[in-house]
Amino acid sequence: MFRPKYPEAPKPSIVHVPTAVPAVQHSHAPDCSCQHAPAPAPARPSGALRGINAGTVGAVVTVGIVLTALLAAVAVTAVSVAVAAVVMRSLLNSQRRR
Repeated sequence: MFRPKYPEAPKPSIVHVPTAVPAVQHSHAPDCSCQHAPAPAPARPSGALRGINAGTVGAVVTVGIVLTALLAAVAVTAVSVAVAAVVMRSLLNSQRRR
């Protein structure tokens, strides 16, 4: 369901036949009689990256959204407390002057 479906590539209708003669390949005898090891396998992703799937990404996104909402709630509360403090200070200062 979540995998993209790519359109199939169109098949070529005209086959191009090269007219040049291919170069002759020479086989060389090995310089030594020792046994060479095969090439190492390509590097694979580490174990930490292998476990990432849609559930893990969803959990990280959800935690990020919750933390952002909590931060916004704290910021709004701080602003409202600051406004209330300024209003209370203004009211108390006006009563002292009378």
